[in-house]
Amino acid sequence: MTSVSMVFMTAPDQETAKRLTASVVNEELAACGNIMPVIRSVYRWKGEVHDDEESLVVFKTITAGAERLRKRLVELHPYECPEVLVIDADGGHADYLKWVEQSVRKMP
Repeated sequence: MTSVSMVFMTAPDQETAKRLTASVVNEELAACGNIMPVIRSVYRWKGEVHDDEESLVVFKTITAGAERLRKRLVELHPYECPEVLVIDADGGHADYLKWVEQSVRKMP
């Protein structure tokens, strides 16, 4: 069975999250992306503390393709330093994991 990874990405708003998600799913880099439209992020950036609303997307992809997905998200993202975190999934529902594997384009 192929390993699956989850890739977490924040976006400045829901429209950006939708656009980036549609792009990488259409490119078969991710099987799906779950968009949480509003989260609150408190973070330090360039010496200042910020408190902003953002959207969070959780992508599912094959572990072998996670780096391709990460690179593409960074390329498409409007932030100077986007949050894109890859987390390996340990286990899961076998049929779902198979669907993820079948939905992501394999590299030759």
